[in-house]
Amino acid sequence: MKQIILLFALGLTFSASAQQSFTVNVENPSKNARQDEPVVISLAKYGPVSSALVTANGQEVPCQLDDLDLDEQMDELCFLADLKGKEKKAYSVTLYADGEPRHYSARVYTEMVIRNDKVKEKNKHDNFVSSLTARGDCANSYNLLHHHGVDFESELNGIRIYFDKRQTLDLYGKFQKRLELKETQFYTSAEQKKQGYGDDVLWVGNTFGLGAFRGWDGQQPTMVDPVKNRTQRVISYGPLRTIVEVIDQGWKSDASKAAVNMTLRYIQYAGHRDTDVEVYFNKDVSDYRFSTGIINVKGSQEFSDRKGLRACWGTDYPSTDTINWKPETVGLAILIAQKNMVSEEPANKDNYAYVIKTNGKQMAYKVNYCSANETFGFHDAKAWFNYLKEWRREVELPIRVTY
Repeated sequence: MKQIILLFALGLTFSASAQQSFTVNVENPSKNARQDEPVVISLAKYGPVSSALVTANGQEVPCQLDDLDLDEQMDELCFLADLKGKEKKAYSVTLYADGEPRHYSARVYTEMVIRNDKVKEKNKHDNFVSSLTARGDCANSYNLLHHHGVDFESELNGIRIYFDKRQTLDLYGKFQKRLELKETQFYTSAEQKKQGYGDDVLWVGNTFGLGAFRGWDGQQPTMVDPVKNRTQRVISYGPLRTIVEVIDQGWKSDASKAAVNMTLRYIQYAGHRDTDVEVYFNKDVSDYRFSTGIINVKGSQEFSDRKGLRACWGTDYPSTDTINWKPETVGLAILIAQKNMVSEEPANKDNYAYVIKTNGKQMAYKVNYCSANETFGFHDAKAWFNYLKEWRREVELPIRVTY
């Protein structure tokens, strides 16, 4: 009898087909409207889940089921909430033990591609993989994957992560708000450029690019090297969020300390230009020091609130080939929790850097960027920096979810 009372108190109902239903209440504490706010629900207590249905006011809301540890059991349900200022909205969730996940239009995209020597067009390679591991002594892991690493995008952005010791985030700038990487593969053709497709907009070299996670030797950033093995893999292809991971096994980040295993998880939500970065270690690394930051784009203007938000606005060629490429203007930003900050380093010719630490085995931060090519975005430093101040306020005043 106590068990039955508890189930009703939780708002759960069960049927012969192992169906479970409950209500998720979502509240916007801000006076400003919020769009595409992620609502993520752990499925750990619900048993096997194969399909899900989410509705609000009788209308179906696209949702996504994710198997985070790739054990063929769904771990999380995700959907995106649109809320007016101060609005409260109830979502009805039904979980099914059988069936298949519902299909919705993709609002994100990700891919890993090994080069196909038989394909001549750089944007039509088709040796798709979901995971690739290179030994630490691999001579040239950078060229194992087409576009040099996994890529992903929302309608507003596009990022690739280099498959080498830099693990740098390189950026794709758009003119229109849409998905493009499936068509361009980061190598936009001349014909596609005429049609308004975007292209690579940042030269990164050995810098942080947009928020690469690195070591710290007490004076400067160090690469993610040496390692025993380096892996990139796709955890989720969408349709509402992509999840990709970079795994560094046996990283000797500090010569005086034991090697560690690190997993960098990048989560890209639809409708978002910012990207979540989650960092996991296999042991407590509170006494280790790491670094991250953003590239000091040539001649860029810097912004910092001295509390973990650092940004720049600048213009440079995205390639050493200054004949066939035009200068590109970008705005970059990184947001670090103050509890993870050790120091904000002075700008040098390469980076705007932070020295950072974990509090245990993990930490998280966010990166954000825009291209001045966008018809929907920002076109000067003032507008970009003002947006980032509001972005921080929204991050620190998240929607409230109860169920």
